[in-house]
Amino acid sequence: MGATRLPAAEFDAEEQIDALQEPGNTHGPLGMVQLLTPDGEVREDRAFSSFAPDESQLRNLYRDMYLLRRFDQESTALQRQGELALWVPMTGQEAAQIGSGRAMQTQDYAFPTYREHGVAVTRGVRPAELLKLFRGITNGGWDPRENGFHLYTLVLAAQALHAVGYAMGMQRDQAADPSLPKAAAVAYFGDGASSEGDVHEAMVFAASFNAPVVFFCQNNHWAISVPSEVQSRVPLANRAQGYGFPGIRVDGNDVLAVQAVTSWALERARSGAGPVLIEAFTYRMSAHTTADDPTKYRASAEEEQWLPRDPLVRVEKRLRSSGTDDLFFAELEQEAKVLATELRAEVLAMQAPGFEQRFATTYAEAHPLIREELEAWQDYEAGFADQGKAE
Repeated sequence: MGATRLPAAEFDAEEQIDALQEPGNTHGPLGMVQLLTPDGEVREDRAFSSFAPDESQLRNLYRDMYLLRRFDQESTALQRQGELALWVPMTGQEAAQIGSGRAMQTQDYAFPTYREHGVAVTRGVRPAELLKLFRGITNGGWDPRENGFHLYTLVLAAQALHAVGYAMGMQRDQAADPSLPKAAAVAYFGDGASSEGDVHEAMVFAASFNAPVVFFCQNNHWAISVPSEVQSRVPLANRAQGYGFPGIRVDGNDVLAVQAVTSWALERARSGAGPVLIEAFTYRMSAHTTADDPTKYRASAEEEQWLPRDPLVRVEKRLRSSGTDDLFFAELEQEAKVLATELRAEVLAMQAPGFEQRFATTYAEAHPLIREELEAWQDYEAGFADQGKAE
């Protein structure tokens, strides 16, 4: 999945905020920033008029989303067949993840939940590496230092605090060494996690210290079985006003709008203007996890209403209307099949490390207490071998 980023835009962060709030500047439905409609038509938005990819960039974004969906489908199948302990689907949220991930620069750092598979691949994490955690053979699967993408956070909303702390560290490092590249952190969370105290505390600290952090909320409408309208009576983006920094709602199924808004928010944070809250208005088209049954709490009619807003469908419509031929789509389908085949083979070949590895990875360096515990365990294991010989 190759990198695709919009060209840098020249703009003033505060002027852009004024443009967003300007009465005459109408955004898409529900006050959202929208650059590509569900019908594949390009919309004008004065606040983001400088973010306009060419057709080549749009094809790359579509390729990212298409391969990501195939990865998600294969991972779901692997779990159903007993090869993964659990899987967290993200079908329907491809645009929110690819768009925001492609907006990040190398020096930025992302703090995910457990569903940001699309962001992971934009940061250079191999899809199979993500599955090591869900196969139960590691606590992570990749080295965050190599790609600026933190390990998945299973404790709901904890990553918001981690992101703000990391952003404050970036802030102080740059103050001590101005030659360092300007960077920002991104905290990913869902609408359900936005109701957690950790998110509130993170936003308080971010505002107090003007931390270079972007809060990226994927409002997929369901916190497992709790609908978003039960959690908040106002758009989640409005909450930012209470902390004293901008909040913006974007069509989370529009990959162009997501990339544009995230690029703007990150540039604002890097420049020292402080945090931003982005609410990506999207929809979880599948189960919360493979242990969940959405038919118990969600009507099929609701799911059908969202089908025409599919993030892949609108980009495909745009590409076909602008002259992309059938060969592109045929080759992409074949590439997706190869990805799925190779992914399956790699997962089936994964083996859990020996129990000794648990002792080796508890501390970064050798620790006398851990060494003592390892020796005690080895003696315990050896006792079984001696017992077998006696019998």
